[in-house]
Amino acid sequence: MSLYKFRIKREENALIRKLTSKKGISPILATLLLIAIAVAAAIISYAWIITFVSTRTEQSGAVLMPENVRYYSSGGANNRTDIVIRNTGTANDKVAAVYWSDTGYSALTKLTYGTDYTYTNSGIIRAEDSITITILWGSGGTTGGNWTSGETYYYKIVTESGNYLEFPEKAP
Repeated sequence: MSLYKFRIKREENALIRKLTSKKGISPILATLLLIAIAVAAAIISYAWIITFVSTRTEQSGAVLMPENVRYYSSGGANNRTDIVIRNTGTANDKVAAVYWSDTGYSALTKLTYGTDYTYTNSGIIRAEDSITITILWGSGGTTGGNWTSGETYYYKIVTESGNYLEFPEKAP
């Protein structure tokens, strides 16, 4: 073998020895790295769970849902609407205001208790219970005359805790 080929062969062998003699990280370092990754994942999971639970807890309380709306006649005129509101939440609440419009939510008018509407249970909506709000059409208040068949009316119920429920309802 020529000297030149011998030198190239020796350099190739030296390079192969260098590449194959490298060792990976020790088992202790690998274990510590895995523990650090697991702890970081646990901290991230804990933070997410705490945020999720606290957000859901804040949302509990009074949760209002329209259960039924009934338009009916009293004394020969289309002048009554019963709105049944259910509290599906975990806390009691009380009706603070009722709004009404026949054109949309941007034109809501506040109704006056006793003149324009009444309610059952002193307006207190207990958890997992319902109350009835009766709109008194044409009683000299802001609702005007009678409700009109086929017309859509817009309602907003506001409670003392600041919860509110907006919904449209079409008269039969």
